[in-house]
Amino acid sequence: MSLHWVPAAQRADLLAEPVARAVGQLDGVEVAEIDPELADTAEFCARYGVSLDESANCVIVAAKRGGEIRYAACMILATMRVDVNGIVRRHLDGRKASFASMDEAVTLTGMAYGGITPLGLPESWPVLVDTRVAEHPRVIIGSGVRHSKLALPGAALAELKTAEVLALTN
Repeated sequence: MSLHWVPAAQRADLLAEPVARAVGQLDGVEVAEIDPELADTAEFCARYGVSLDESANCVIVAAKRGGEIRYAACMILATMRVDVNGIVRRHLDGRKASFASMDEAVTLTGMAYGGITPLGLPESWPVLVDTRVAEHPRVIIGSGVRHSKLALPGAALAELKTAEVLALTN
């Protein structure tokens, strides 16, 4: 099955509400409808013929220090593993860091688990974009829902207002 890409601003029905608001401020973002049962990266890539190194995942990290929790979104290629307890924890000045729980991530983002994307996140959250994602000519990411995916240049993620580009892996 092939993907039919259209400008994301034309299909708000395929986006979570906070994502639809954010997409209108970006150029070159496309959306394609997918089977929601195939939203997880490995299944999506296998079914739609997308390589894992073209797919970027958004993981929500919670860093804790002295009773305070700082959240961040980390954008990493699907072939890589984010260094949460090293690079990300130090960058967020946390004593401890971990992936946010599913319930926490869904509640705080207003997006579906498995579709969370850096577009439309709370403005106080940094978006940590791995250098390989930022340099990628085109990445496939979540759309805030499980029934579609977004495609955009990695540079567009690096240019988000709260983005910080750094190496997120060892």
